[in-house]
Amino acid sequence: MNILITGATGFIGQTLCKKLLESGYSVHAAVKSIPYFRIEKINYIALGEFTEHTNWSSALHNIDVVIHTAARVHKMNENSSDPLLEYRRINTAMTLNLFQQAAKAKVKKFIFISSIKVNGEETFEYPFKEFDDYVPTDPYALSKWEAEQGIAEMVKQTNLNYTIVRLPLVYGEGVKANFANLIKLVKLHLPLPFGSIKNKRSFLYIRNVCFLSLCVYLNGLVF
Repeated sequence: MNILITGATGFIGQTLCKKLLESGYSVHAAVKSIPYFRIEKINYIALGEFTEHTNWSSALHNIDVVIHTAARVHKMNENSSDPLLEYRRINTAMTLNLFQQAAKAKVKKFIFISSIKVNGEETFEYPFKEFDDYVPTDPYALSKWEAEQGIAEMVKQTNLNYTIVRLPLVYGEGVKANFANLIKLVKLHLPLPFGSIKNKRSFLYIRNVCFLSLCVYLNGLVF
């Protein structure tokens, strides 16, 4: 089985590539440019900057499954004058362009990595469920939700099978942003007032994402 990973140099993408290789899959990585440190046996396809106009044909040739992890994620120091436009350009328009080209290339399965933030920022008593109302409250979440809705509409004109995975915060080796800052804080061995905070969060370990959340959709087996 030939699998194309977008965002293959990112936190989730790198681990996913390694685990798929270990399991005997043929892994192809769509990247902006060929990375200096490459994983042996991965076929890297350099496509330049990912945009809503990217031509994916060279990357989609003979591909059975696309796992789309590439995205514009939260910016710690946002410098765009119109963040929503930028999120929509990458997370929505680029995703739908890829989905459309994947359908034309006769890809069998499209797995879109979305976010639990599509459902909102908080829930009470019970965790979010698949059919809860959508309450995206920031540009990132809104762009992911719009991509989901676009895929649902486009699939009506194609036989491309798809799965949307709404991930909570994922942690593990190589994690960045706020979770990395929290780890640094804990390593200071200072007393922290977390016991007084009444708040629960859902987390997923990166390897569990690969083994249980993603790979199971490829062939119905957890390997």
